[in-house]
Amino acid sequence: MAVCPVWTTTDPASCSFNGAPIWAPRCASGVTTVSAMARRRTETILARRVVVGAGAGVDAGADAPAESGRRPDELIIEEPLEIRLDGHLVGTTMRTPGHDFELAVGLCFTDGLLAGAPVLSCRYCGTGSAVETEFNVVSVDTGNRAPEPVARLSTASSSCGICGSVQLDELTDRLTTIGDHEPWDLDVLPGVVAGVRDAQELFARTGSVHAAASFTRDGSVGLVREDIGRHNAVDKVVGRLLLDDALPAVGNGLFVSGRASFEMVQKAWAAGFELVVAVSAPSALAVHTAQRAGMTLCGFVRENSFNLYTTPDR
Repeated sequence: MAVCPVWTTTDPASCSFNGAPIWAPRCASGVTTVSAMARRRTETILARRVVVGAGAGVDAGADAPAESGRRPDELIIEEPLEIRLDGHLVGTTMRTPGHDFELAVGLCFTDGLLAGAPVLSCRYCGTGSAVETEFNVVSVDTGNRAPEPVARLSTASSSCGICGSVQLDELTDRLTTIGDHEPWDLDVLPGVVAGVRDAQELFARTGSVHAAASFTRDGSVGLVREDIGRHNAVDKVVGRLLLDDALPAVGNGLFVSGRASFEMVQKAWAAGFELVVAVSAPSALAVHTAQRAGMTLCGFVRENSFNLYTTPDR
């Protein structure tokens, strides 16, 4: 009998696997325990290594590239995920499989689609057999407490999470300024970067995924998620925190690999993070948004330096 992995608030809070819920196959007549959804996240493909210029060797000639033969290269998998809220289509995003329930819940939350409604369950089989849809459709259920969403007009690529979505002002006008909080000790930031880097297992294998992570005031890295899309990695972190009833993220910062775009800052603001740390630069709109939010924003974080763009008192 086919089973359908489901996350539901009726599961015991102690049921978890590496910080993720244990799925209960509730589409079957009986309820048994499934430890986790094992999804392949990488694929090995043969590639030719080509060396040009001075490294090509004398036998290749001055202008001819040298080939070292075919060798296996581990690549990240990118697949579409259709997200539905109370049976209504939200949209489709390109993502790395894994932590799909967190991604779906996080996106619905950061886009304001939940409107305060509690998430009652997540499942793969909302539109039929999970096997037939290849586990690429996730349904989030609030018992019809959330407003009916307006479907996105286009698929969000791995580089753009709000493509085909609402106007930018609609994503921030509903948010309130982050509450007063103690200034952060920014000396902990280089340690945060190092801690996240050590936890980036997929990046170490493929070199082609982004990471997002939550961390506390003492620099301790908590939750780390990786995905081919930066926005997806952030939504996975936010979704996990929401399912754990840990939002707003008071006393926590958010690390993002790559640049700090408007979207990264908006999602952090929605989740209540007090600080956003990026490996690369922010956009001008991201800085203005962080100022509106009352959030600290740092970029170009390195082992012994970073740029400080906003603090709540600036």
